[in-house]
Amino acid sequence: MELSRTERVKQIFERFDANGDGGLDREEMADLVVAVNPYVKFSDEQLSAILDEVFRTYADFTIPGPGLTLDGLRRTYDDGAGDVDRDFQALSFHAPSSSSAAAASPDPNHRVVSESTSGILDDLEILINRLRSKQKHKDAKLPRESNSFTSFSDSGWSRDLGSSDSAERPVLWDESGPHYVLFLKELAALRDRADTAVLQEEAFDGHMAIGRALYEQQLYQEALASFRRASELQPGDARSHFHAGNSLCALGRHAEAREELLVALEAAEAGVDRWAHLLPQIHVNLGVSMEGEGMLLGACDHYREAAIICPAHFRALKLLGSALFGVGEYQDAKKALEEAVMLRPDYADARCDLGSVLHALGEDERAVQEFQKAIDLKPGHVDALYNLGGLLMYLGRFARAAEMHTRVLTICPNHWRAQLNKAVSLLGTGEAEEARKALKEAFKMTKRVEVYDAITHLKKLKKKKKKKKTQPKANGDESFRLVDPSNFRMVGLESVARQDLADALEIRAFQKLTRLSCCDVDFLEKELNQNDAPKSYSVCGVPEKSVRRVALEAIVHKMLHFLKGEMFEEAFKAINEKVLSAMDASASARVDLGMFFAVLAPICSGPAGKRKRVAFDALRWRPNDEDMAEIRRSDAAAYIKLLRAVYIPSHDASDVIEVRDVSDVSRISFREFVEMFDDPNRGFGILDTLVKLETGDRIRHGRRTCFMCQYPIVGSIFKETRCHFNLCSRCYSEGKVPSNCKQEDYEFREYGNLTEAMRENCSCFTLHPKNHKCELM
Repeated sequence: MELSRTERVKQIFERFDANGDGGLDREEMADLVVAVNPYVKFSDEQLSAILDEVFRTYADFTIPGPGLTLDGLRRTYDDGAGDVDRDFQALSFHAPSSSSAAAASPDPNHRVVSESTSGILDDLEILINRLRSKQKHKDAKLPRESNSFTSFSDSGWSRDLGSSDSAERPVLWDESGPHYVLFLKELAALRDRADTAVLQEEAFDGHMAIGRALYEQQLYQEALASFRRASELQPGDARSHFHAGNSLCALGRHAEAREELLVALEAAEAGVDRWAHLLPQIHVNLGVSMEGEGMLLGACDHYREAAIICPAHFRALKLLGSALFGVGEYQDAKKALEEAVMLRPDYADARCDLGSVLHALGEDERAVQEFQKAIDLKPGHVDALYNLGGLLMYLGRFARAAEMHTRVLTICPNHWRAQLNKAVSLLGTGEAEEARKALKEAFKMTKRVEVYDAITHLKKLKKKKKKKKTQPKANGDESFRLVDPSNFRMVGLESVARQDLADALEIRAFQKLTRLSCCDVDFLEKELNQNDAPKSYSVCGVPEKSVRRVALEAIVHKMLHFLKGEMFEEAFKAINEKVLSAMDASASARVDLGMFFAVLAPICSGPAGKRKRVAFDALRWRPNDEDMAEIRRSDAAAYIKLLRAVYIPSHDASDVIEVRDVSDVSRISFREFVEMFDDPNRGFGILDTLVKLETGDRIRHGRRTCFMCQYPIVGSIFKETRCHFNLCSRCYSEGKVPSNCKQEDYEFREYGNLTEAMRENCSCFTLHPKNHKCELM
């Protein structure tokens, strides 16, 4: 009768519990590790490191004195740290086995189980050592000699994706020289040896062992070739697809990695009795590959699955919390990260991310504590140092913030964001000269125009500071006052109303953050024609074509295909917080796809008329059983209401949730829809102002600066016609005027570019703050 998995673990435990005290101490655990790896030669340091990891990871299952309990050993196998069947076989217990299993028993991590494979690995060690000795810059870039390719088992926490050692010491192999070409030739000979094995299982074992050894040395491309050859030999084996997916992820080919890991998941679920222990790792690494593409909602699903299968999987919980934070789900992120920290208190990465979540929730003092704990656990934790510096800067503790950013720059000298934040922190402490130097360094690193503008701004402040020391103080200083909107009057029909401009600037900022201004509205029309979402019903009983948020994320990913992973994460987070939160206020996790496309259409690129047409078509695409050339008036009204709630801050978003009057069966044409859309008071007439910003907000006017903020003016210039001072779009929309220029009202004329100003014979002047004289800039 075949023994159960639990009984096999028990027999292994009892065999090595020599003193019968109910636990495996370090000596007994060392005997177990050596016994189940008969072809691996461990050094004392390697064995000690393995034991340290085991007793640290499973501290909750350890009794002081006796050591690791039976439950603890069972948990190591459940987490994928070993294979019960292989270990049971290696220890020569009497258990049923086929002839093929005797030659090469299954193992989740390809540990060597045959004599021929052991010989291949010995020869591969010689090849790698020879290649290492021939490489240039070997001391700086290549790994120290080790026995790592003798294939230790995975830790159970998906070590293939993100072990700290590989992250901190990336290997740069020189693949262009003749020595690497020779290495590839000799490696091909080793693969041929593996193929000549008598049994297919033995050949599979050989290729898996070669692939793992190459992966350990960060020869990912060659490891991928070995894993794919193993997949050809045994297509239904989950391990080869799993490791191939990990190799692709290490190569930065995240989309391919996702596809390979999905094959591994399908194989593992089909053979769940054999590969159940591998499922948590596959789900975690699938999540990691999806994060590489920026699809955090999809990643969250896989992290949740891993945590459900293995509740003690603290890395899955940490990754889940980080991904939830990335999409703006802060409360759920906090809960997941707190669970991860509870399971592993010394998890510096989880504490760092928990600090970020706490700051987002307004718990700043606790966030400081979590960042500090992460730094105490890992003094060189760059993210914790950088985030703590940013938080301290936000709290006004500039001296300590500058210290944190200096520590970041000590570890990563090219971290331009830390350099920029250091400059801001120094400015906060009053060290203007040091801040200017730090800004110059940041500009050298990144060459961003915003940094250049900041340097120019500091120079002007310095000059004015010197003037103040030499000139008596006048009544008119550089302070400002805010003017009521009714006191701003426009000259000419082309000028933009102040509140409209303020709203349009907010929408424009959202466009830039999400990069939707780079997405042609024609894509939405194409997606409408191709997408065949099933008909469903909302909570109000209204028919709609809805999709889950995860599916919507994939659609948006296609829209913004030109964005890399981190940039897409940032974009989708903004869409989630601004658009989806208003559309899915009931938290049903489903989104009306037609309404979503209609809401995005006005802020995509393309002519204004085309945007309105696509919005109308998106509403017409929704369940519309009558005249397909028209839409229901109630749908159009609900759309306009939602549009204003999402994009115009002055509108109360709480009014969005309403039960539509299904008895209103009247319908409207596209022309009538446009009339509703263009209504300046109840529609979205602000679109014309937005289009104007899109075409002009990259125009720079030489050295002309805004009188209030002193930054170079980009986009429209707003010139006060009587006091002759210039404002940028932002200061104009905020109602800022010089405190020494007091009038009952202010008349502004807008100039989109310098040519318009010259045409009006009215060069752009800036008001001198001392005597109201007009100076040509």
